[in-house]
Amino acid sequence: MRAEFPGFRLGNVLATSFTATLTERHGDAVERIPTPHRLVDWLAVNGLAVDSCTTAQLELARELRESIHAAATAAALQDALPASAVQVINDRSAQGRAAAILTPEGKLRWQLSSASRVEDALGVIAADAISIISGERDGKLALCASPTCRAAFFDTSRSRTRRWCDMNTCGNRQKKARFNAKQRKNSGSAE
Repeated sequence: MRAEFPGFRLGNVLATSFTATLTERHGDAVERIPTPHRLVDWLAVNGLAVDSCTTAQLELARELRESIHAAATAAALQDALPASAVQVINDRSAQGRAAAILTPEGKLRWQLSSASRVEDALGVIAADAISIISGERDGKLALCASPTCRAAFFDTSRSRTRRWCDMNTCGNRQKKARFNAKQRKNSGSAE
């Protein structure tokens, strides 16, 4: 029997989608890549299929994830980037071997080295993180308004005022909490 894992939170930005493999960082944290095989699944869903993953490679991936989260959070707050996080991101980017490929439909696709190594996929994720943290892409890093989440996300909305990392989870949860609080207040004043 195969273990059930929490679903992936997929977004349009590879690096911040990767940091969302650990959610509710300030509440009851949810690890979405608890096993090497689950990392293989996440990479495949995101167009970075690899043949296999070891426990050591999973640890490299988690170290990269936390480094991206730390650097993106600092960038969103306009703080200095943590030197250790920058070093990990740069190391993973330099160690990966992948090529950007243009599909016949005019889309970007990543082609990993012939060995399809986890390190190559991590290099692509690190390069994506560098492009958003450095300001090379059109958008703005922001932090989720949910006090239990506080995930870094890349806001590409026209006004750059998005508040939630994901409207279907954090946004709806906060709206529901406000609605319930209002209902309790109204029922309390009716007595």
